[in-house]
Amino acid sequence: MKIKPFYIYGGLILLAVIFLIVFTPGDSTKENNSKNLSQNGQMPQDEVHKGLSPNMGAEEGNAPSGSNVNESVIKQMQELKKSYEANPSDTLKAREYAEFMAAAHKPDEAISVYEKILSKYPHKTDIRFSLALIYYNKQNYSKAEEIVKNVLSYDKRNAQAKFNLGAIAASSGDKNKAKVYWEEVEKENPNSQLASDARHALESLGQ
Repeated sequence: MKIKPFYIYGGLILLAVIFLIVFTPGDSTKENNSKNLSQNGQMPQDEVHKGLSPNMGAEEGNAPSGSNVNESVIKQMQELKKSYEANPSDTLKAREYAEFMAAAHKPDEAISVYEKILSKYPHKTDIRFSLALIYYNKQNYSKAEEIVKNVLSYDKRNAQAKFNLGAIAASSGDKNKAKVYWEEVEKENPNSQLASDARHALESLGQ
């Protein structure tokens, strides 16, 4: 998935990258794609993006569209959609389709599928994180925050949710709120990787 890093406080690019890497634990595809991002806006060469040419349509300033998407990618998208529509109650197929749509720069379609999953399984934390990530990328931080806070309503000590809320707060420009969340993560999860990430994030804030 191609994600544009946000420039927070003039130099916290790494903060956004940390957020993206840990936002959906266990999803190696998102992690690898976030690591493939570059500041010059080049596309990661993953299964979705390899069919997209960064230069096609550049003269007109067009974003990637159906005219410059690899035929195999379009076919895969159609197959995933067909599979999902044939059995919308299959959570795994629904999630696979939603993830593909998000990676293919179709966030609204992905949002719709994720919300349908949550309507049946409201406590699926991984789906909430994925949905919040889309809103984060759309810079709708208030909606991303709302979705992640819902995790804490049924899992009050979820360190991942607290770390993500800190990243959302920082992206929103609220350093104090970010500090509170990250200090809590560090305090409640000593000697963990997440605590180490929180400490680095705090250092980036100058706290």
